[in-house]
Amino acid sequence: MKYAISLLMAWSFTCSGLAAADTYTVKKHNDIHWADADGKALKLDIYTPETDAKARPVVVIYHGGGWLINDESVMDAMSQYLTEHGGYVVANMNYRLLTDNGNTTTMNEIVEDVFGGLLWVKAHIADYGGDPNRVAITGDSAGGHLTSMILTAGRNLESDGFAGDSLGFNPTWLPEGKTAEQVAAEDGLKVQAAVVSYGAFDLHAAAKGGFESSQNMFWQFANAEARGIFGNGITVEVNPDYYKAVSPLYNIPSSGEYQLAPQFHHVGSMDTTTPPKAVNAYVDTLHAAGQPATIKVYEGNNHAYMDTGCIEVLDSCFDTHAVPVLNNDILPFLREHL
Repeated sequence: MKYAISLLMAWSFTCSGLAAADTYTVKKHNDIHWADADGKALKLDIYTPETDAKARPVVVIYHGGGWLINDESVMDAMSQYLTEHGGYVVANMNYRLLTDNGNTTTMNEIVEDVFGGLLWVKAHIADYGGDPNRVAITGDSAGGHLTSMILTAGRNLESDGFAGDSLGFNPTWLPEGKTAEQVAAEDGLKVQAAVVSYGAFDLHAAAKGGFESSQNMFWQFANAEARGIFGNGITVEVNPDYYKAVSPLYNIPSSGEYQLAPQFHHVGSMDTTTPPKAVNAYVDTLHAAGQPATIKVYEGNNHAYMDTGCIEVLDSCFDTHAVPVLNNDILPFLREHL
């Protein structure tokens, strides 16, 4: 989750001085239109290193913002850094927000956008020098939730979509000639690694705690009326299964059933939005299921430190708080698994 730029934060885009011993020149491909979702154009930016290598490993990024604000531009600095200092082909993704299409988008549709976007990247990233067989995913806060949904629910695909008893997902984009069921059977959303930055994992608990009410300040930041994340007629009291279906916490498979990709989770010690206690509890649940995951708590970091620039209200800056995480932990983790 993020804080609204116009209301609570002053951004300072100071991302210079990031030179490393070995760096790549970066080419950015802007605003690639990959799908339409009920009239909403979905786009991504792709960052590529200038190198002779023909197939580079890929990192796909999902931005945060409480599913209500922001777009992929908030991840520009991270995308640039991963390409410049790691040599990765980076796909910086957009998806529908709850407020899109006249404040009618539902949470399952956001998940379907994220699933479809990853499928599009896998089908097209070779055109940009990326290797579709070496893909890591990452996201922060709400983007961490969506990253975790790929891992835990990426095989729960149904052509009928989020209805009936299955509550499956029909990706917004599918490879030509394939159904959601065929993609699931082929494990088409499988990735090789995941970095989850101060993620959110339990929308059932969030809804019970007031996420769908005006007490959730992100509705105000988005200048939208608070409502249920599945529209009228679906409530957490009557339909808890809907909320659990979009919550990674309730969808973790046992390792005997399915082995998830290795995960690196991190969070700041000062974070009260997605606090260390909640992230540690989620990682403990992964371990109990036999799934590979590590976690690191960064002393003194607050929320949203992976965002571009500085967020003064959180005393959080990309250069100061994200770059050490990238250099000391994220880049080594990606090198190990890609």
